[in-house]
Amino acid sequence: MNELPKNIHWQLWIVAFGFFMQSLDTTIVNTALPSMAQSLGESPLHMHMVVVSYVLTVAIMLPASGWLADRVGVRNIFFLAIVLFTTGSLFCAQASTLDQLVMARVLQGIGGAMMVPVGRLTVMKIVPRDQYMAAMTFVTLPGQIGPLVGPTLGGMLVEYASWHWIFLINLPVGIIGAIATLSRMPNYKLQTRRFDMAGFALLACGMATLTLALDGNRGLGLSSVQLAALVAVGAAAMLFYLLHARGNDSALFNLRLFRTPSFSLGLAGSFAGRIGSGMLPFMTPVFLQIGLDFSPFHAGLMMIPMVLGSMGMKRIVVQVVNRFGYRRALVCSTLGLALVSLLFMTTALLGWYYLLPVVLFCQGMINSMRFSSMNTLTLKDLPDELASGGNSLLSMTMQLSMSIGVTVAGLLLGLFGQQHLSADSGAAHHIFLYAYLSMAVIISLPALIFARVPNDTSQNVVIARRNRRES
Repeated sequence: MNELPKNIHWQLWIVAFGFFMQSLDTTIVNTALPSMAQSLGESPLHMHMVVVSYVLTVAIMLPASGWLADRVGVRNIFFLAIVLFTTGSLFCAQASTLDQLVMARVLQGIGGAMMVPVGRLTVMKIVPRDQYMAAMTFVTLPGQIGPLVGPTLGGMLVEYASWHWIFLINLPVGIIGAIATLSRMPNYKLQTRRFDMAGFALLACGMATLTLALDGNRGLGLSSVQLAALVAVGAAAMLFYLLHARGNDSALFNLRLFRTPSFSLGLAGSFAGRIGSGMLPFMTPVFLQIGLDFSPFHAGLMMIPMVLGSMGMKRIVVQVVNRFGYRRALVCSTLGLALVSLLFMTTALLGWYYLLPVVLFCQGMINSMRFSSMNTLTLKDLPDELASGGNSLLSMTMQLSMSIGVTVAGLLLGLFGQQHLSADSGAAHHIFLYAYLSMAVIISLPALIFARVPNDTSQNVVIARRNRRES
């Protein structure tokens, strides 16, 4: 990295700041949800749409980001991403109703969707291939720091200032990043094929309507007829996309991807697995604050061990998978995550608070091993000509399943919360107990998919720590 020209170093720093902004915002909001609910006059059990609106928008916009960068130029799209993300942050801070906040989060999500993939593309264009891994390690490090400081910083800002500041802190960073992008980053372009607008519209419609349908009756107040219509539209959009992509080499995602068995199994397991995993970052800080009366700052601090466990596991995940194989690693980590989630609830309800950091550390380790194993299994056997499309589809699936996970978590809290609305002071404990029991079942179900992974998977090469890939 030292032999790179100075202007390249500046460009890598710009990309790194984009990664940091996106990862920080993904985690900083969860700790502030109860305070947001109080300020906006909403129930904290119904604040999941603040998270879902952002993550779902990222999932919908991801397929278009790389094509836009090639067509319009990486500098122009990266600048636009920062501007949209920063403007969305300003609107979030000014929101006075939940609907306004959700719309502002959608605008943020459009910027966030373009920031990370375009950042990766930028690094690929400005750095020689033999230094690409080292450069990506450099720019993704702030992205790993974001989840570490996000919950704590969010809790501190909420407790000592107000929840509005978790968005306002993006403004100076965004302004500096936008100016630096215009002045320092070259506007690389590539010859692009025609964008599959029909396929993009069908997928976007299907993902959005089916995700919203999960929350339609309780969150959106839709009637049964309207809910059925929403499901029908979403299912029809997905079906028409399959018909559109069949035998179409110009489709957004080539269906030949699914001829690779490990990709099909990995993608299905990744989708189902991340629904359960996506519930945890939302449920944990809400439970700590509402169920255990932790302060926002204390709840944010409790999330640090989980991130540390996740980062620590990345050092040994390859050795673990090589030793036990993908099937055992994925099945055991899936069932282990469900058990650890129940252990966290049991420890908390028994009042053994001193053990909670240890349990959360173990939860982070298990989750990280599962993420890394799922990602590698999904992509490792794809032919070179399909690798890019497979990676994009996996990235979109990851975001979509996370949005569904948060939606399901909100549904569980709303369902059990309504049943115990007039209960005694222990009602909150009952709400979260039933929610966690249901969540443990959802987390464990993907083990049925991973049990089908064959034993004869190939070994992975252990590379230097500084070259670890992001999961």
